[in-house]
Amino acid sequence: VQLVESGGGSVQAGGSLTLSCESLYSRQCMAWFRQAPGKGREGVAVIDHDGPTVADSVKDRFTVSRDNAKNSFYLQMNQLTPEDTAMYFCAARKFAWTSCTVEDLGINEDNWYRGQGTQVTVS
Repeated sequence: VQLVESGGGSVQAGGSLTLSCESLYSRQCMAWFRQAPGKGREGVAVIDHDGPTVADSVKDRFTVSRDNAKNSFYLQMNQLTPEDTAMYFCAARKFAWTSCTVEDLGINEDNWYRGQGTQVTVS
């Protein structure tokens, strides 16, 4: 499964970024997770046929959307803080019988394909 992220970069605190993910194939459950240096993997958002779910830690600032016609998936990040600094990864669920949740995304790495990541740095 090919997943290609883009849109990362450096931004000042309070700024915004939009991350994009292009998938080679159509996938029902798509997601974003992040990993900061020295920290574990954190599920940020998922989207499936029921709609989007964003982690409580960012739900007032991040939104997720998709364009099925383009097999693309987006993460709009507003009011960024230095604590948002991390590598952000696009992910796609491997198996239809597993959960499409931010919790599963953060815990069960084997259930997800992922891209190479895009760095977000907030200063």
